[in-house]
Amino acid sequence: MAKEKLQPQAAAAAAYVPVPGDFELLDRQDLRIDTNFASQSYWKGVFTHFFKNRRAVIGLVIISVIILLAAFGPVMNSFGYRDIVQYRNEKNKRVVAKGIPPQVPALHRLLTGQELEGNFSDYTFLFGTDDLGRDLWTRTWYGARVSLLIAFVTIIIDMIIGMSYGLISGYFGGRVDNIMQRFVEIANSVPRLVIVSVLAIFMPKGMGLVIVALLLTEWIGMSKIARAEMLKIKEQEYVLASRTLGAQNIHIIFREILPNTIGPIITQVMFSIPTAIFTEAFLSFVGVGIVLPQCSVGTLIEDGFNNITTLPYQILPPILVLALLMLGFNFIGDGLREALAPKLEDM
Repeated sequence: MAKEKLQPQAAAAAAYVPVPGDFELLDRQDLRIDTNFASQSYWKGVFTHFFKNRRAVIGLVIISVIILLAAFGPVMNSFGYRDIVQYRNEKNKRVVAKGIPPQVPALHRLLTGQELEGNFSDYTFLFGTDDLGRDLWTRTWYGARVSLLIAFVTIIIDMIIGMSYGLISGYFGGRVDNIMQRFVEIANSVPRLVIVSVLAIFMPKGMGLVIVALLLTEWIGMSKIARAEMLKIKEQEYVLASRTLGAQNIHIIFREILPNTIGPIITQVMFSIPTAIFTEAFLSFVGVGIVLPQCSVGTLIEDGFNNITTLPYQILPPILVLALLMLGFNFIGDGLREALAPKLEDM
């Protein structure tokens, strides 16, 4: 019965011929456009969601300030990171090198029981000096520069190695994937301290040993993320279309699939940078990292810890820099994770 009623209406609709006046164009002002959900590119949406996250913006500001200070802080005064500042003691008529707290006379008198005197009192040290008389302001920001340089270099190389390893393993699957994943499990089961101990036998202590130790351990997390994304994407239609059209495996992996996995990899990079900084600080603290007089955040913390009973202020600047680096990069990582894969309630 319902079908019989619809047949005449369908016939009338098919026979309808529009005539002038049946339709009226709306003015531009009458059009209601939802600007919140207007068409935009993927990365523009990521940018918008990231800067709506207050914690992510705070983390970005913290890291930007530390990077600027690490770049320009050591050149803000005339002392190098290894220069021992000297002053003349007029009573004993001799030149001595001595670390003192910031040049506030009352604080100096409280901690040392001595008055500021001689040429040394003409200088101002924002963070004070260490036990050898070296400017802590210069050494703190130079050490932050070294730690950031090590972290960025190792993470970029680890990202390239781990990403390529994981994508190839997940793409080919089968026996290739089994063999490659067994190697990952073996490499992941070796403690980091064992690797560092073996490297310390064959390599001199310093920046090279820290970089190699991080290169041998940090790529594993990248490869697992890349492999998981590959297993999720490789059976989608556009990959099958490329394979059907005769595209080579390398082209499919690095030109078709890689751009669609870059989001989780970037997020993993942001979380790996503080891990690399903390690892460098730990290795330097235990004495297998940066060699004196060159400094990093870890060596500065070690020096402060060794002098904590006599110069307790010495450990504060590097600890604060390390804590702010950890906090800032974790805030940025959380913000990127939410921006690259926003939830429905956040849109």
